[in-house]
Amino acid sequence: MKILDYITADTILTNLQATDKKGVIDELTEPVAALTGLEQRNIVRVLIERERLGSTGIGDGIAIPHGKINGIESLVLGFGLSRNGVNFEALDGKPAYIFFLLLSADNSTGLHLRVLARISKLLRDQDFKEKLMRVHSAQQVMDVLSQVDEDF
Repeated sequence: MKILDYITADTILTNLQATDKKGVIDELTEPVAALTGLEQRNIVRVLIERERLGSTGIGDGIAIPHGKINGIESLVLGFGLSRNGVNFEALDGKPAYIFFLLLSADNSTGLHLRVLARISKLLRDQDFKEKLMRVHSAQQVMDVLSQVDEDF
C-alpha cells in the first residue's frame, strides 16, 4: 500500500479559503463527499465529533483530521493547503497550513492507524513539508507524494 493508493487529484485543494477549523473541515469534506457518495454533513459530523476528543492539529503547521464512518468502501485521503494558516487548536498553539483528511470504514482500524502513522512520519521531514507548502496544483501534490511514497 502507498499513500497514492488512497488520494486522488479530486480530493486535493491547494488554496483553502477557510479561516477556522469548521470551515477547513467543510472545505476538505466537499470533494470527499462527492467522491464517496456520502452525505457531506455526515462526514463533517464524524470529524467534528473526533475533534471534540482532542484536536487533530498536531502542531508544526500540520493537522490530520480523521474519522471512521459507515458506508465508505475504502479509505479515502484528502489534502488541503492554507496559504494564511488556520487556528486548528494545535498542540503548539500555532496555525495549521498543511491538512491531510483521512476517512475510513468503521471496521478498518488497522489500515486507518497505518495510514495515519505513515502520514505523520512523512510530515516530520522538513524538506517534504516545505515542498508541500510550495505546491499550486493537485498534480504538484501528487508529484511530491510520489517522491516519498513507498509501501508500508
